[in-house]
Amino acid sequence: MSVSTSDDLRLGTRFADALPELAVRWQAEEAPEPRLVVLNEPLAHDLGLDPAWLRSDDGVALLVGAVLPEGATPVAQGYAGHQFGGYSPRLGDGRALLLGELTGPDGELRDLHLKGSGRTPWARGGDGLAALGPMLREHVISEAMHALGIPTTRSLAVVATGRAVHREQPLPGAVLARVASSHLRVGSFQYARASGDLDLLRRLADHAIERHHPAAREAGPGGAAYLALLEGVVDAQARLVAQWVLVGFVHGVMNTDNMTISGESIDYGPCAFLDAYDPATVFSSIDTGGRYAFRNQPAAAQWNLARLAEALLPLIDDDEERAVAAATASLERFATAYADAFTDGAAAKLGLPEGLERALVAPLVEDLLALMAAARVDHTSFWRSLGDAARGDAEGVRGVVLDLPGLDAWLERWRALDPDADAMDRVNPVYVPRNHLVEEALEAATAGDVAPLHRLLEAVTAPYDERPGLEAHARPGPEGAGPYVTFCGT
Repeated sequence: MSVSTSDDLRLGTRFADALPELAVRWQAEEAPEPRLVVLNEPLAHDLGLDPAWLRSDDGVALLVGAVLPEGATPVAQGYAGHQFGGYSPRLGDGRALLLGELTGPDGELRDLHLKGSGRTPWARGGDGLAALGPMLREHVISEAMHALGIPTTRSLAVVATGRAVHREQPLPGAVLARVASSHLRVGSFQYARASGDLDLLRRLADHAIERHHPAAREAGPGGAAYLALLEGVVDAQARLVAQWVLVGFVHGVMNTDNMTISGESIDYGPCAFLDAYDPATVFSSIDTGGRYAFRNQPAAAQWNLARLAEALLPLIDDDEERAVAAATASLERFATAYADAFTDGAAAKLGLPEGLERALVAPLVEDLLALMAAARVDHTSFWRSLGDAARGDAEGVRGVVLDLPGLDAWLERWRALDPDADAMDRVNPVYVPRNHLVEEALEAATAGDVAPLHRLLEAVTAPYDERPGLEAHARPGPEGAGPYVTFCGT
C-alpha cells in the first residue's frame, strides 16, 4: 500500500531524538512558485510513495518542505570536516534539512532530506539556496551510479522554486529531495569528538552501529564494538572507491564531510566520469592542487578514514597508546580491501573465470591500464569494446591504442584465460553520463526544455543495454573540446 496523502505519511525522528546536540530544528524557506521538474517514480514506489500524489500540489509542497506530516520535525544536521585538508570545526547543513526517516515497504529505514531549502544556522554566510542545474546534475549522476550498482544516495525529485539564485548570474532556484540510508558522515564524528562530550560521541557511534553496522555489536565487550565499527566503515569505503575507479568516476570533493558511514556515495557537486583515460584527471574547478584527482581517490579515502579513527580513539580504549595501535591496525585493512575489490572488479570487467588468483589477475590489469593511459583511450567505450575482442573482433581496441605490439601481446595473454564476452557486457556499461551531454541537458532544462534530460536518464538508468536511438550517448565527447571543468554550484 502506497502513501497517497500527507496524513498517511510518517517521518521518524530517530536521529534528532538520539543526537539532539547534532540536530537544530529548522524550517525550509518558502518556495514562491514550486514546480516539479523531475520525479524518480521507481524510487517513489520503492519508498511506498504514490507518484501521482507526489505530483500533486500537496506532494510538491512536501518535496520543498512546505507541508509536512504530523509529528515531523525537520532538522539541520551538524558536523565538522576537513575540506581539501583544512579543518573546519563547524560546517553542518547550511542549505539542507533532514525532514525525517521513512520506512519503506521493504522495512528499510531511509532519510528524506532536502538540499537547497534555505539558510540554516550552519550557513556561514551562504544564501542557503541551490540552482536548478547543479541539483539536476546530482539527480542524473546519482541515478546513473545506482544503475551501475554502486552504493549511493538517490534523488527522489528536483523542484524548481520560482526564486532566482544569484551566482555569477541569476539562475533558477531548485530544491533536491534526496534519499539516503543515513546522512552520518566522518565529519559527524569529528564534530562530536571536538565537542569533548564523550557521551555524545558514544551515542553517535551506537546510532551508527544500529543503522549501518549491527554486526559490530558481536565483536565483544568494551571498545571492541567501536573498533569493529571503524573496520566496517573502512571495508565499505574501500569497496565503494574501487567501484568508482572501475567505472572512471571522479567525485571531485572527497572532504571528510562528504564521506558517509554507510558507504554510500554522497554530494555530487564537481563530479564527472572520465572520457580519456588519464589517471591525473581533475575535473573540479576548486581542486587546483589535484588532491582529489582520479588516481588519488583511494589515498584520499584512507586519509579520511584516519580522521574517523582519530575521532573514535576514546571509545576504542581508555589507554591512548593501545587505542592508536588498534586503530592503526584497522586502517591498514584499507589497502588490502581496496586492492582486492579493485582486482576482483577488474577481473569481472575482463570476463575472467572466477577463482583465478589475484596475483595472476593484477599484472594483467596493470599492463592494460598502462596501454590505455599511453593512448588516452576513451575509458567507457574501450572497456565495452573488449567484449568484441573476446568474441574475436579486436579492431575496436586496436584502432585506439598506440602500442599495437604491446596490445597484441596483452590480448594473447588475456584470451588464453578464456574470457566470457557475455559476462563482460553485463558489467561494462555502454552508457555513462557523458560530460558534454550532461552539460547540454542541464543547459536545456535551465532554459525550460527537459527533453534532453529525460533522454539522458533513459540511457544511463539502463547502462548495460545497448539500444537503437541512443548512439550519441555511447560516443565520446567531441574532439578538441578542451579540458572539462565542473563547479560546486554554491
